[in-house]
Amino acid sequence: MTIRNVRDHGQRFRPRMACLKKVESVMLEMQDPKTGVKSQPQRLVITTIPHAITGEDIVAWLTNCYSIEAEEAWALGTMLVAFGYIYPLQDHKRLVIKPDASLYRFQTPYFWPAQQWPVEDTDYAIYLAKRNIRKKGTLELYEQVQYNSLHKWMNHKWDFIVMQAKEQYRAGKERKKPDRVVFDCQERAYWVVHRPPPGTVSAMDYGLERMVDPNTEEMIFTQQSIMRPRVKSSVSIGALVKYSVTYNKHDPFLAPCLPSNPWVTDDVTYWLLNMANVEIPTKMRVERWTFSFGELLSDPRGRDDFRLFLKKEFSGENLAFWEACEDLKWGTAATMNDKAQQVYKTFLTRGAPRWINIDGKTMEVTVKGLKHPHRYVLDAAQTHIFMLMKKDSFGRYLKSPVFKDTQKRAICPDQHMFSVSQLEANARKRRPSISPIIVRQLEQEERARMATSGPVDITQVMSKLSNKGKEVPPSKK
Repeated sequence: MTIRNVRDHGQRFRPRMACLKKVESVMLEMQDPKTGVKSQPQRLVITTIPHAITGEDIVAWLTNCYSIEAEEAWALGTMLVAFGYIYPLQDHKRLVIKPDASLYRFQTPYFWPAQQWPVEDTDYAIYLAKRNIRKKGTLELYEQVQYNSLHKWMNHKWDFIVMQAKEQYRAGKERKKPDRVVFDCQERAYWVVHRPPPGTVSAMDYGLERMVDPNTEEMIFTQQSIMRPRVKSSVSIGALVKYSVTYNKHDPFLAPCLPSNPWVTDDVTYWLLNMANVEIPTKMRVERWTFSFGELLSDPRGRDDFRLFLKKEFSGENLAFWEACEDLKWGTAATMNDKAQQVYKTFLTRGAPRWINIDGKTMEVTVKGLKHPHRYVLDAAQTHIFMLMKKDSFGRYLKSPVFKDTQKRAICPDQHMFSVSQLEANARKRRPSISPIIVRQLEQEERARMATSGPVDITQVMSKLSNKGKEVPPSKK
């Protein structure tokens, strides 16, 4: 680090330390036995926690002590929690103040940010190893990821880390249970602040990358709302490679189009063999059905084959309901209400002729939405049935005699070979299509020509002229 960077870092750190000293003075006032926030033992599950305070008491004390609005007191209390001066006893991941009966405790001064203890990965590894021993290997997902990463990185001294964790765990078991629970909460709150889980913004992050004030509660919720799950580049590349290998033979840019490419050879055999409801599909088409359940449903011929299998298993109503939902989703708006009511009467109501089996919560949401139907009112029920068919019926279909028979009868067309002279002859036969604008103009000219060349009925003309002469202008009435 250069001298200039050290000076810039010191200029940023000095006001931060001044702010932390002010926060610590507030904390001392809040913990005053006479004028501070009233604390009392609170029961948490089966353990009594000493000196616990509630979120509403914290907000009320800040409001009365500093004569501020409740919203300002709430934001100030959230800042105290975000910096680790107060920690929650129940919802550890949400570093905010809830102005209700949620339980909190004051953090011990040993863990206050002004102590400037270096947050080292070795200490975090010892903490995770201790939690892993206490939880018997059932850490939270983000903790398990950090644990594996630290284990891989600190493999050379992992025995020392595990030994320290076991010693701390053994010393903790000798404490009384309330004290043990309090210490565990204090330590966990410290690491949530300094090693926040995904989606939780740490108030300890400073620097030029931080474009907003980290002390505001609005910033915390804003950044949490725009957080998106991130995927490792290795996982993305692996999925892309797997997809490319799977669909390699089915890409007309990478593999030949059998029997021939109709856009090049003018031979329409490929289109005839791959019509929507052809009787015997091609082997390449049947192979795509095995890639995923979505591929099977996207092919009309595949749905027919799957429908035959479900009919033999007496569960054809599932596919019929899925197709009815697709028809409602992509149909016209004029028929939307009628289709929704028809789906309800056929599949959802009690005693329906093709009743489907969905859970009670999904049924309740769907029936409630049908009171004001729209295109996506059946999405919850459709997704439930889709997953049911995907996890249960699709696997058995691929092993069924129905699919094996279709796979056996599928054809593999031979590649058509065309000479250069044949391709040139086909090219000469092509005629460019006429523009629709020109076609419309020709139709209008033809109608005008027919109108002028056709016979004229003189009696109709005279009757129109006589009726026009009988009409009296409004001014002469």
